[in-house]
Amino acid sequence: MKRPEALIEFSKASISNGTEAILSEVNFRLSKAESCYIVGETGSGKSSFLKGIYAEEQVLEGKAQVLGHDIVNIKRSEIPTLRRKMGRIFQEFQLFQEWSVARNLAYVLSVTDWKDKQRMQNRIDEVLMAVGLHHKDKEPIHRLSGGEQQRVAIARAILNHPKIIVADEPTANLDKHAADSIIRLLKQIAIQEDAIIIIATHDERLIEKFPARVFRCYKGRLQEED
Repeated sequence: MKRPEALIEFSKASISNGTEAILSEVNFRLSKAESCYIVGETGSGKSSFLKGIYAEEQVLEGKAQVLGHDIVNIKRSEIPTLRRKMGRIFQEFQLFQEWSVARNLAYVLSVTDWKDKQRMQNRIDEVLMAVGLHHKDKEPIHRLSGGEQQRVAIARAILNHPKIIVADEPTANLDKHAADSIIRLLKQIAIQEDAIIIIATHDERLIEKFPARVFRCYKGRLQEED
């Protein structure tokens, strides 16, 4: 049986932060509709691996293909095109705290070449409905709870219908109830958007509750666990 086409494939790749190799001999493959966790201790390379996927950290050798882009040899001018096909969610929400929810989302659309105001508003309405915040569109970010702010960050990440969603410790600042809600939402969004989802986390309780493939960063390697 033919294997599904990989949207992300690393083979014997080495990932560097510019001064030293963080991960070596990285072998990793995800096909459409798959999801996985990246786990490991703080400083083990979880974030560096995610940054390698969207070309923020250097991939120096081996093979690294992401959505048809050769990450080892990618040109700086190609990186924005790659990233527009991806949604990124961070531990720190990286939202404009004084702006409203809708303005935060409109800003992202405006810098990714959306022009039609009605289309922009329709898409904002769609993503806020998807994350359960359609009634909070005019609310300033600083008035939202941590869980609500992370939902806005998820809405922002899916604005451009990403093929890959990368979440770096998306539940680190949340209590257990909010954390479970966010992971459940991410899984649901991945299905709706027909997207791959990769979640870096130190909370292995989530893995037991929401199973998926698991890759562990340990001693400079990334290995899939049984």
